[in-house]
Amino acid sequence: MADPGAESEPLLSGARGGGGGGRDCPAGSPGCRGVPVGPGAEARRALCFDQAVVFIEDAIQYRSIHHRVDSSSLRLYRWYYSDACQWILSLTIFLILFLAFIETPSSLTRTADVRYRSAPWQPPCGLTESIELLCLLVFVADVSVKSYLVGWAEFWKNLWLQAYLLVLVVSLLDWTVSLSLVCQEPLRVRRLLRPFFLMQNSSMMKKTLKCLRRSLPEMASVLLLLALHLCLFTMFGMLLFTGEKKDDGQAQERLTYFRNLPEALTSLLVLLTTANNPDVMIPAYSKHRAYAIFFVVFTLIGSLFLMNLLTAIIYNQFRGYLMKSLQTSLLRRRLGTWAAYQVLCSLSAEGGAAAQGVGVKAQDVLQVLHKVQLAGSHKQAIVEKLRSYGGDMMSADEFQKLFHEFDKRVIKQHPPRPEYRSPFLRSAQFLFSHRYFDYLGNLVALGNLVSICVFLVRDADVLPGDRDDFVLGILNCIFILYYLLEMLLKLFALGLRGYLVFLSNVFDGLLTIVLLNFLHKWDRRSHLQSLAGDPEAPYQMTVELLFRDVLEEPTEEELLAELSHHPHLRLRR
Repeated sequence: MADPGAESEPLLSGARGGGGGGRDCPAGSPGCRGVPVGPGAEARRALCFDQAVVFIEDAIQYRSIHHRVDSSSLRLYRWYYSDACQWILSLTIFLILFLAFIETPSSLTRTADVRYRSAPWQPPCGLTESIELLCLLVFVADVSVKSYLVGWAEFWKNLWLQAYLLVLVVSLLDWTVSLSLVCQEPLRVRRLLRPFFLMQNSSMMKKTLKCLRRSLPEMASVLLLLALHLCLFTMFGMLLFTGEKKDDGQAQERLTYFRNLPEALTSLLVLLTTANNPDVMIPAYSKHRAYAIFFVVFTLIGSLFLMNLLTAIIYNQFRGYLMKSLQTSLLRRRLGTWAAYQVLCSLSAEGGAAAQGVGVKAQDVLQVLHKVQLAGSHKQAIVEKLRSYGGDMMSADEFQKLFHEFDKRVIKQHPPRPEYRSPFLRSAQFLFSHRYFDYLGNLVALGNLVSICVFLVRDADVLPGDRDDFVLGILNCIFILYYLLEMLLKLFALGLRGYLVFLSNVFDGLLTIVLLNFLHKWDRRSHLQSLAGDPEAPYQMTVELLFRDVLEEPTEEELLAELSHHPHLRLRR
């Protein structure tokens, strides 16, 4: 076991080596060194490998590395972010949100029409409350683990964690009140707080709310102009439409849309969305065409200028925040890989690699990669690139470039097709595996759909029991036989594995097996294009690669500055 006090010591320290490799790694690390031989050295070496593994996984998932890095915390950290634990958390969020459909007053009925709707099922007191308590206990465990992993100092900096804890306290208190009143309380405050659990667990929602908060100052100025525009034209309209005769167009306009200030304001607010256009101006327009100028000017200024200006501000704010979010994600990825490199550097220095050259051992990187939770395709690509470097030591630049493979989305290679010796069979295989054969199937499916629609329109006035479906039944049998033949020919051309690799083929096959009469074919993944300029590269364009020319790579000084603020990973110059 690692020394409990190891975390309080600087993990990375020592003079940054001289000569040509001074920019690569430190000379030593008390967090991973300190015991040259013996069981303690093996424990510290294992700790360094675990730290490097977690830092690389943080880089893959764009997570912050500001968490505890001792051995027990790392095990808890990896368990928390495992697929099983995250699946349980997602299921808990779904359950607590789904309770709204079965709790009193329940809306889970067969029909929404009050004339035919039967009385909804009323769950007994304590049933839904028990499920809710179970969900709340899972959230309590979630916030406890998160708070422990980030540390007390980081907890007070994280407003989401503080709000998470506050919402849980209020929910548990409200749950206690519900049981004490035997589920007869008039108001349940915790129901209003349930969407927070979804927002707290979604990074995309957090980013959206943060962007909205930053956009409010600029949006407020345009909204103020919009309110002034609305109030000005409301008062002007009430002064303009003041007819006295009931059959007068002005009087009809006033009585219908400008009777008082609230109704006039509401009418113009609806007109701002063009929902009541041109109904709102018809009474006045019927008396004189010139009255239309009032509504046209209002619409031009409000809908075509101010509303478009508001849309442009929102778009510009979200576009700017998108670039900033991508830049932050890039920094987190580079920072995670840099921290892993620094940890592995200490192992290389301990093993006497400083005499051979500065960097990390390729075998250490390979050992770390085997422990990292990563998709098999990405792991294979990184291992192949690692082996292509050659040599025993890797510099910082080579280590960072190694993990650029994360920015690429590897396209799944299709299984090999069956090989036939007969020229006739090979020609048939080429024909039935061509995309034009898929187009023919789509055309036949469209004909099937058209035939069904034609018969439905023709027999629209005939009761279902009086319809003669003999011809339609014959056509359906013909279409079904074609679908079955198409499935068999594709199995012949692609093989079983090649057929099942496309979801569209699985969909078509299932529909054919159950003899359904509707066929939907669309496989957007069957013709993916390779990266521009590299037709052999089995990668798909990602957001990171799309904005690579715009985003700025963080410098070594920036990465070191970020690492120096790590609460549990301190650098000593």
